[in-house]
Formats: sequence, C-alpha cells, structure tokens
Amino acid sequence: MRGLLFTSKTSSPASTPSSTPSHHRTFSASIQEEDLLYAEQVIKRWDLNSPSYTKLDSIFTGDRREARQFIKSVNNLQSAMNMFVSESASSDKIIHAQKLMLVAMKRLEKEFYKILSTNRDVLDSESVSIRSSRARSSVSNDDNASEEDDQVSVSSDSEMSLSDLVMADLKSIADCMIRSGYGKECVKIYKILRKSIVDETMYNLGVEKYSLNQINKMDWEVMEPKIKTWLHAEKVAVKLLFSGERILCDWVFSSSDKIRESCFAEICKERAVTLFEFPELVAKSKKSMDRMFRTLDMYSVISEQWPVIETIFSFESTATVRTQAVSAYVKLGDAVRAMLTDFETAMQKETLKSPVVSGGIHPLTRYVMNYLVFLSDYSDALSDIMADWPLQAGSPLPESYFSSVNSSEPSSIAARFAWLVLVLLCKIDAGAELYKDVAQSYLFLINNLNYVVLKVSNSNLRLLIGEDWLIKHNQKVKQYAGTYERMAWTKVTQSLPVHPAVDNLSNEDARDCFRRFNLEFIEACMKQSTWVISDHKLRDNVKISLSKKILPAYRTLYDRYRGCFRGVDSVVRYAPDDLGNYLSDLFHGTGAPGSSNGSSHSSSSSSSRAGR
Repeated sequence: MRGLLFTSKTSSPASTPSSTPSHHRTFSASIQEEDLLYAEQVIKRWDLNSPSYTKLDSIFTGDRREARQFIKSVNNLQSAMNMFVSESASSDKIIHAQKLMLVAMKRLEKEFYKILSTNRDVLDSESVSIRSSRARSSVSNDDNASEEDDQVSVSSDSEMSLSDLVMADLKSIADCMIRSGYGKECVKIYKILRKSIVDETMYNLGVEKYSLNQINKMDWEVMEPKIKTWLHAEKVAVKLLFSGERILCDWVFSSSDKIRESCFAEICKERAVTLFEFPELVAKSKKSMDRMFRTLDMYSVISEQWPVIETIFSFESTATVRTQAVSAYVKLGDAVRAMLTDFETAMQKETLKSPVVSGGIHPLTRYVMNYLVFLSDYSDALSDIMADWPLQAGSPLPESYFSSVNSSEPSSIAARFAWLVLVLLCKIDAGAELYKDVAQSYLFLINNLNYVVLKVSNSNLRLLIGEDWLIKHNQKVKQYAGTYERMAWTKVTQSLPVHPAVDNLSNEDARDCFRRFNLEFIEACMKQSTWVISDHKLRDNVKISLSKKILPAYRTLYDRYRGCFRGVDSVVRYAPDDLGNYLSDLFHGTGAPGSSNGSSHSSSSSSSRAGR
C-alpha cells in the first residue's frame, strides 16, 4: 500500500526498462515513507478540527509520552518533506505533507499558548532563575532518541519540578516550530504573553514614566516616597524580573540567537529604559542637602547592580538600556558632588551669632554631625564620586590635625570627612567666645566636642577618621572638663580649709569658713542651675569629680565643728548629704538647685540640726 500511495500515477516517458521501478525505491526512501505514515497517524489524532478534540487533554500532561511522540513525528515529517523536495517528488506528496505540517503547527501553537498562559505562577522570575540550570541538565535534547530512551526520560519526569517540566515543554515546542519554519508564530505568542507579564509586574512595582517638568514640580514630600518605591522596584526588576526573562528567553529559544535576542529586547527593553530614566530625572531636578541621601541610595543601587545589568542587557539591541543606566549613574554622581559642595560652602559660611543659654549642644553641631554620620554610611559610593575631585580647603590645614587621620592621601574620603569635622570644631571654638562666663564657655566646649567624639566613635566615621583622632579628642574633652571645674568651683573649694589645717581652726575661723562656703556654694549652684551636660556618662563623671573635690573637705569641717555652733542655722546650713543632693541636681537645666529634691534636702538639714 505504501508503494501505491507514494508512487506517481503517470509514468515518465523517458523511462526505460533499465530504470528503477517505483516499488524498488531506496531503503532510505522507504523508511521516510514509513515515518510519514506514522507521523500522519499521530498528528491527526491531535488535530484541532477533529470531532474528538474537546474530549482530549493537552499533549503536554502526565508523563509526556504523547508529547515526545508528537514532536518526533513532526521532526520525521520535516525530514520526509526535505527528501521529497530533493528528489523532485510530485506536488501531491508535498501538498499532503504540508497539510499535515500545518495541522501539527496549529496544535503546537495552541499548546505553546496554553502552557504560557496557564503556568504564569511557575514561570515567575525567581523560579526560572533557580530552576533553569536543573532543567538544562535534566531534559534530554536528543530528538532522535529511541523508544528505550523515551522510557527513561518518561520515568525521570516525576523527579522534575513543575517549573522544570514547563520550561522543558516550551523549549521542545519552540525548537520544533523553529526547525519546521514556523518560528514567527511561536515568537509572536511568546512576546505578547511575556511582555504583558513584564508590564503588569512593573506597574505593580510602581514604575511610572515621568517628564523632567513633572519631576521639577514635585515637592520633596511627594518625590521621596517615589524614590523609595523606585529603589525597591529596581532591585526586584533587575535581580528577578529582567534576569528571569533573560534566562527564560535564552532557554526557550536556545536554538536561535537572533530569536532569543529579539524576544528579550521587545519584552524588556522599553520598561528597562523607563526604569533608569527616573533616577536621571531626579538627578537633574532641584538639588538640596536634604535630597543627598536618597540620591546616594539610587547611585549605590545602580553601582551595585551594574555587573548584573550589563550581563542581562548584553545584546546589541538592548544597548540603550545600558546607556540609560550609565547616564543615570553619572548624573546622580554629579548631583551628589553639587550637593556636597553646597554643604561644605554652607558650613564655612555659617556663623554662630548667639550662645546656647544652657551651654549645651549647638543645633549646628547636631545637624552637621548627624549629616556626616549618614554620609559615612555611603563612604564607598562617595569614594567613587570624589575620586577625581581633590579637596579645596579655604585655608591651610594644620598638619598636626591630619596626622591622626586614617589617610595617606589628602584628597581621600577620610581626609574630606576629617576636614569637615575640623571646620565644625572651628565653629564650636568661635561659639565658645560668645559666653561672658568663662566656665560656661568651657562647658559649651565640653558638650559640643564630646558630642562630636561620640558621633565619630559610634559610626563609620570611626573607620574613616581613625582611633588616633578619637584618643586625641577624648583627651581634649577631659582637659576642657578640668578647666571648667577650676573656673566654676575654685572659689568653693578654696573656701574650705585643707587638712591638717582644719584641726587648728578657732571657732571664729571655722564660722568664717562655713559662711564663706555657704555663700560660694549656693552662688555656684544658682549660677549653674540652668546649665546642662547632655551626655549622662560625662555628666556623672563631672559630678563624681566635683564630689571628690568638695565633700571630703566639707565633711571633715562639718564633723569637727558642727557642735560648736548648736542652734545657729545660718552657720552650718548644709549637712554633707545635702551637698551631694545639690550636686546631683546640677547639669540637667531644671532651674534652681535642689528644686527636684527640695523636701529631702530640707528634711536632711533639719534632722542634722536636730541632732546638734
């Protein structure tokens, strides 16, 4: 029957008795015709126009045995068609084979669409990224495998995840359709469905297209949340979405470099360009110091992701994405430079015009140090941005100051931070000169320098500026504290006799000591009642130091002479415990000394006097 079916109905006039009869075709041709018959049986069984179509499941379900047979049949059909053409077979055979091929392609087109549309959840970017390598190693690419090979492959299906199987099915269909000359139909479906997923994902991530005019009109309260949204979207889009789409394209269309490039470019290029346009527009918009950190965030994200961006969009057709990302990166760096220049200029121009009433931390100190602490978290990005931007100081810088800084290069990021701190310290020194009371000026220096030291110690500034700088300026805080104590409390300590002179005082001399001490002590407390030491540890250290200077000497005088002035309240006004309570109330800026513990002071004094 095969001979009758595929033998020409008309004999060639040129035939001679010596010509090979049609039923004596070559062995190869006989196999091809047999394969064609088998292909026809398999393909027609899955014909979309078959009456039983609606009752049939998808080919690509279960153990995929039918799918492998179908793909193999199509490949055999294609081989047969090539043979017919090469042997100048009659048009009837070609037409018949082409009709079969059209039926097969319609079926595969339907299967391809169904697999893509119903398996979106298992073709998400994360699953694709994780499982693509396993799919490559698990799926056999041998389209001419024997039945025994098929049986092995079938048994291995159960060991593959659903995403592995789906990717393998898509690749199998794409390879078959491209080989058969129907790649355009396959690609069209793929582009439409996958682009819709990318568009939807980017929309859900909050990625929008803006103009420079729109960005310029946005208040910072509106723009900052959009930048936060972009920072999240960029990481997800690059690491998962675009990366997954590139992997999926490369896998499904691995048989054609041209197709996989065009597919990926059409699916992702437009959205990727829009993604990287936003940071460039932000960089071109109004620049102010409060925008510095979000600008650095965007710069850092692009910098960190650049190797991935370059790999994903390596095709020539996606060069515009790389160009846009680089442009945004450069513009963000320029914006950071401009804002840092404004910050440095503003610092140098700043003048402390009035003293802080409490002698506490000046707002400029808080603002500058917090700004520098946040900046230090971006030291790597700033090092790149300022690599070719040497430090331009307005005046010569003391070498002794920079000798303690972790920097061998004056233009390094460490030297720049150290210089900014030095400018602030100069402002603090100038602010101390605004105080009429010398003791309070030193208290101001203590508070502000200690604040600077603590901020450096507890941030990345410590790594940049160095331990030597910290040791040197910690020592300076202690020196300021010692000077403050001498200036503020010398009259108090000098009013008390020094041991052993205290034992040789006359009653009148002792009376004078008590009266002078009472006067100096209460005057010192009243004067400093609104003064503060902001750091609790430093405050406790100063109180302990004062207590050691005052209480032992006063306790000796008190114990030796309190019985000599029984009933004279104006002479022995304080018990030693009262003094401790008064000192404890200092440096909180709460007002009159003892106000918070006045009742306890009074009670203590009364009980002491009652015992005399």
